[in-house]
Amino acid sequence: MSSIREKAGKISLFIAGSAFRAALTVLIVVLLIWLGRTAYDFGYQVFNERAMDPDQAKEVTVVIPEGSSVYQIGKILKSKGLIENEYVFVVQEMISNYHGELRPGTYSFTTAFTPTKIIRKLAGDEELEGTDG
Repeated sequence: MSSIREKAGKISLFIAGSAFRAALTVLIVVLLIWLGRTAYDFGYQVFNERAMDPDQAKEVTVVIPEGSSVYQIGKILKSKGLIENEYVFVVQEMISNYHGELRPGTYSFTTAFTPTKIIRKLAGDEELEGTDG
């Protein structure tokens, strides 16, 4: 009788172990798909030069305090409706030609500005006036 119980216990343990491995595999696959989509979406946002509202551009005044980090500047810009994501803005600034050159001050932007145009203006690019990009 104990040998039947032993066999039943081993079979139950095998089935439970197999179910656990299958559930773990499914969880890993779902996690990898989610991570892949998230990484793709983030990368797309970084390289997709999209203004927030190019058709109905509204003028917005932004004050960048002395000593603000790029992330803090991104939070300010997001709160003013000029960018969609402050983390994306940090990466866009990092890969731009103006990395580390953003200056404090009071700026006037429109919601038709792309992130690159905002970064250029924050860096004091004098050639910005009269350009579209």
